[in-house]
Amino acid sequence: MKKRLVKYLSLAICFCMLAGVVDAQKKVIRNKSTRKVAKGQTKATVKPTVAVVDSIKPVVVAPLPIPVNDSLPLKKVLKSLRPDEAVTGGDDNRDRTPLGYENLRIDDAMFRHKIWREIDTREKINLPFRYSADENNGNQRFISILLQAIQDSVVTVFSNIDDRFTTPMTKSDVAKAIGGEPIPVKQYDSLGNEIGVVMKAREINLDSIYKFHIKEEVIFDKESSRLFWRILGIAPVMNVINSQGINLGESEVFWVYYPDMRPVFARYEVYNGKNFGARMTWEELFESRMFYGRIIKSTIDNPYDIALKNYPGVKENTMFQLMEGENIKEKIFNYEQDLWSY
Repeated sequence: MKKRLVKYLSLAICFCMLAGVVDAQKKVIRNKSTRKVAKGQTKATVKPTVAVVDSIKPVVVAPLPIPVNDSLPLKKVLKSLRPDEAVTGGDDNRDRTPLGYENLRIDDAMFRHKIWREIDTREKINLPFRYSADENNGNQRFISILLQAIQDSVVTVFSNIDDRFTTPMTKSDVAKAIGGEPIPVKQYDSLGNEIGVVMKAREINLDSIYKFHIKEEVIFDKESSRLFWRILGIAPVMNVINSQGINLGESEVFWVYYPDMRPVFARYEVYNGKNFGARMTWEELFESRMFYGRIIKSTIDNPYDIALKNYPGVKENTMFQLMEGENIKEKIFNYEQDLWSY
C-alpha cells in the first residue's frame, strides 16, 4: 500500500513539473509575439501588411484656354506732356454731362413714326465726321469715337441681325466684324528661315467707313405742342468683301444705342473750320440736328416694312429713291403745319 502511494505521489510531482515547463514555454512565445506598450497606451497587435491597389485614375489637367484678343483696330494716341493749347480750360468737356430728355407720355403722342437715315460723310455738311486729327482724348474721327467707347467698355454694342438692340456683341466679335477673319502670317528668323505661322487680324483703314445709319423716332407731343426728333441708334456701314474677294455690298457692322452714347459724345468736340472759338460737342450736334441724312426707310405708309430701295418702281433709280425720301419729309412737315390755325 505504501509503495503504491509513493508511486502515485511521484507521478503527480512529474505531471506538475511538466505542466510548469509547458506554461513557461507559452509565456516565452507570448512575449516574443507581442510588443511592449508604454503606460497609458492600448495594446496593438502587429498585422501583416497587404498591398493595396490604387483604383483612382490620375487627374488630367486640361490646358488653359487661349486668351481671346479683345483689341479693336485703334491707333494708340499718346497724350501731350505739356499744355497743347494757349488758353486755359481746354479740358472742360471731360466732366460735361448731357441734359436729361424731356419726358414724353404716350397719351400725349398724337403722331409717332420711325425714320431711318443714311449719313454720307463725303458730303460737305458731314465732313466733321471725317476729321482725323489726334488729340489727348484720342483720334477725332467719328468711327474712332465709337470704337474707343466700345474698347473702354462704356457702351454696349449690338449685333446687326436687327436694329432693335436684341443681341449684344463682344469686343472680339466687333473686331471680327470690322476686319474679318484673322489671316495667317508667316514668321521668319534673322536668317530668313520660316519659323512658324501666326494668325493676325487684317489692317483696316478707318477712312473706308464713311457711311452711318441712324434710327430715330419723330413724335408730336400735344402737351408741349412740339415736334420731337429722338435718335435711337447709330450703325457704321461698310462694304462686305468675302474671302474670295467678292464685294457683297454695303452692310451695317453693328448698332449702338444712342442714349448710351450721349455722355461719350458730350466729351468730344466737333471740328468747325469756320469758327474755332465756339466749337460744339457731338451731343450738341446731334440734338441740334446739324447734319444731313437722306431717308432710306420709314413706317409712314409702309405696311410691308421695306426700305425705299426696294419700293416698286424706284428700285432701279436712285434719284427716285431720294425724291421718295423728300416726300416723306414733306408729309411730316405738312402734318405739323396742319395742326396750327392762322
